Amino acid sequence: MTIFKQFNSIWFLTPLLLLPKSNSKILSTEAFFFFFTHYLRGMKPTQSQITQLLFFNIPNNRWWAFKQMGISFNQLQSIEGLSFFKMLGTGGGQGFSLRPDFSTYVFLGVWESEEYAIEFLSSSFVNEYKKRTSSIREIRLSNIHSHGKWSGINPFKPIQPEYDIQHKIAVITRATLNWNRLFQFWKSVPQASKAIENAKGVRFFKGIGEWPFIQQATVSIWDSIEDVYTFAYKSHAHADIVKKTHQQKWYKEDLFSRFIVQLDTEF
Repeated sequence: MTIFKQFNSIWFLTPLLLLPKSNSKILSTEAFFFFFTHYLRGMKPTQSQITQLLFFNIPNNRWWAFKQMGISFNQLQSIEGLSFFKMLGTGGGQGFSLRPDFSTYVFLGVWESEEYAIEFLSSSFVNEYKKRTSSIREIRLSNIHSHGKWSGINPFKPIQPEYDIQHKIAVITRATLNWNRLFQFWKSVPQASKAIENAKGVRFFKGIGEWPFIQQATVSIWDSIEDVYTFAYKSHAHADIVKKTHQQKWYKEDLFSRFIVQLDTEF
């Protein structure tokens, strides 16, 4: 099996600007859920792929943590079962900010199975972080839908997990911005941040990313798929921003992925 390894160093932020835009042909809420649940039931599982996020809270040793963004590639690319990975920084404040959060870094890994993800927690890589962190938050995800590309590929493969309509949902968005659209993008960040702060059912959101200003991403956790749907299609503020992204061609590359949250714990 060919394993694609991809890594880009540093760092942070951005708003949730990649959710699908609304239009006059959007199905009713009832029709949407009928289609969504039946679609899931009819999907054939492709593999037991698991996406793992590790949030490292490092109040001290910040210089050490920052350096890891650039030197961890060789160690990570040799780990068995790891098909895609990124080391990411985060945004300050609520997470959508030009100001980076130098105390929080993120490992995103796509594993061929959950067993590999569990083994990774006792690896020498994670153990070095354990020595220096005040806490580590692990979020383990199963992908249910993904479109777009991240560094030229779509690393997330939909599977058929045990699913409940009220299961917590995670959303990961990611984009590489066009240089000539940076001003328009960052001008819209406060509006996007306010929209998600006021959204019903959002439990967590954080700006993450590879390179400042240019390569941005977000991760958010929601109470249910209904809350994600409401924000994506019924929030006027969000719809206005998404409309601009398409009309003004903000993105060189983008990706939107939806997951079931299998585990969310801190140690």
